[in-house]
Amino acid sequence: MTQLIDIFASIGLWSAVLRIATPLILGTLGALLCERSGVLNLGIEGIMTFGAMIGWLSVYHGADLWTGLLIAAIAGGLFGVLHSFLTVTLGLSQHVSGLGVTLFASSFSYYVFRMVVPVANTPPTIVPFQPLDIPVLSSLPFFGPAFFTQTAPTYLAIIIALLLAYIIFRTPMGLAIRMTGENPHAAEAQGVNPMVIRYGAVIAGSALMGAGGAFLTLAAFDSFFPTMMQGRGWICIALVVFASWRPGRALFGALLFAFFEAFQLRMQTMLGGAVPYQLFLMTPYILSIVALALMARRARVPQALMQPYRRGER
Repeated sequence: MTQLIDIFASIGLWSAVLRIATPLILGTLGALLCERSGVLNLGIEGIMTFGAMIGWLSVYHGADLWTGLLIAAIAGGLFGVLHSFLTVTLGLSQHVSGLGVTLFASSFSYYVFRMVVPVANTPPTIVPFQPLDIPVLSSLPFFGPAFFTQTAPTYLAIIIALLLAYIIFRTPMGLAIRMTGENPHAAEAQGVNPMVIRYGAVIAGSALMGAGGAFLTLAAFDSFFPTMMQGRGWICIALVVFASWRPGRALFGALLFAFFEAFQLRMQTMLGGAVPYQLFLMTPYILSIVALALMARRARVPQALMQPYRRGER
């Protein structure tokens, strides 16, 4: 019991929660934005992988860190254009298109990485984002080092979550996105072009996914390896349902999963080899499934999600 209390009172635990949550926040917000407009984007795992690779590659070849993050977002947006063309313009299956984007983006990431970095035991590294020292806040006892010594992209992700919540529920643009996701024909009757809205939402959402992937190579780590995503994209898809398609809840869900992840890492250290480490690796996902099952029963799915829109049809 004393050891558990020590874990919960550890500054490192709470600092790690924000760090682990950052790519999940950005990825979940991206998926949420796509789905609010009526488009399921299962390309997230591949988009995040490519964002991680191209962001790292840009900085490795001389770009500054913010430029690398921007390039990753632009690359994610380009995959959003591809997914939008297949699902919005052509009306193809959103499941198949998304999985195709994931396979293509993941494979292309590995191909480009191996073109630049031939097989080597140790991949090259970059100098990543460094933790910020916020005046006054960083010097607060416990809370300062735990929450106010993060890297800049972490604070940016939280700001984006709050901004997206305001846009979706407090602006005409957000109303248009929600109408398109619920009933695109009714949106069209109000003068909204559902195809433009869906294109814009998917491109912007995919850009957030690319930036979320880039956080791993530009802030959490300092190099890229093809398997580094480890299913984070699929977790983001689940977190959207957990959040009931609300950005505020998405932020909470990402932090909750990150807490489970950070906690199990410290439990492994505490118990050593007394318990198989695979059990600890399973824990965040099991707890997430339980939380998802409890929340999903009350979730209200956008009515036009995964339904292709064709002008003039009813």
